Amino acid sequence: MTSVPTAKPPGTGPDAAADVRSGADAAGRPRRAAARVRRTGRLRPTGRLRRTALPYLLLLPALLLELLIHLVPMVTGIVMSFRELTQFFIRDWSRAPWTGLRNYELAVDVNRPVGEALLGSFLTTCLFTLLSVGLCWLLGTAAAVFTQGSFRGRGFLRALFLVPYALPVYAAVITWVFMFQRDNGLVNHVLHDQLGLGGAEHTFWLIGDNSFWALLTVSVWKGWPFAFLVVTAALQNIPGDLYEAAALDGAGVWQQIRRITLPSLGAVNQVLVLVLFLWTFNDFNTPFVLFGKAAPEAADLISVHIYQSSFVTWNFGTGSAMSVLLLLFLLLVTAGYLLVTTRGRRNDDAR
Repeated sequence: MTSVPTAKPPGTGPDAAADVRSGADAAGRPRRAAARVRRTGRLRPTGRLRRTALPYLLLLPALLLELLIHLVPMVTGIVMSFRELTQFFIRDWSRAPWTGLRNYELAVDVNRPVGEALLGSFLTTCLFTLLSVGLCWLLGTAAAVFTQGSFRGRGFLRALFLVPYALPVYAAVITWVFMFQRDNGLVNHVLHDQLGLGGAEHTFWLIGDNSFWALLTVSVWKGWPFAFLVVTAALQNIPGDLYEAAALDGAGVWQQIRRITLPSLGAVNQVLVLVLFLWTFNDFNTPFVLFGKAAPEAADLISVHIYQSSFVTWNFGTGSAMSVLLLLFLLLVTAGYLLVTTRGRRNDDAR
């Protein structure tokens, strides 16, 4: 007669000691964890948490240095904007008398010479930025679309387009200074002597009303390769099947650009236009190298105007107030731009 094995109750048999130990460990781990939480108030960071925090710890030194480089001058400038800091207090600017909002009132009062000059410089900078950013984006996008297809010499042409962006600012702008010379500059030689445009009298490009167009030319020449580079990288992410399907449906080149290329570049253009706007509105190197310390009235950008108010007239308090007002304006414009463009993209995605 075959005997049927019967189940042994827990805690009996040869494996009883192992079962007791495993049960004690399983029950002991939660008890030890709870006791550690009660004793220290927190659990030890897990390995996953340590791995997540490691990149931030590695970036911490660079972040601290970046904040030190930008935050300390910013705070110093804000403090200086509330003081009557002139050439008499340069040695110890902390002794300059406290004026409160007087520098800001002087800067925004358009009925006074300081406020009127600042307003004119601000309007000139807005017009200059609008034209420069628009032309940079247009030329960069057109060049990127043109060089998207494969043809002989495409790599050389792309490298040639990036030369203005790769050159140092000073070397590039000082070359344009020589080209814009009235008597022996290349621009007047080509326009007047070779093409016969504008009559025999050479044009003054670095003074008068023409200085605005000279500055705009240099700014666009220097800035459009960045737009070309960004748009070229973004075009690589658009599938070629979309263009093939559109071509089979009878869509022409302009329809493909309008219906496929531009909508696909929406997110990239949002960032690109914002970066170009901030760079152009704050540009100091280009007008300073092109015109020197005293820029013509037609090309009096706000960055050079603030420099003249601070380092030429030695009124650092008013210049600092202008800088803070410029910072607030750029923050408001950036926030409004991001709000509008982000809301527009969400509406398009919802459709």
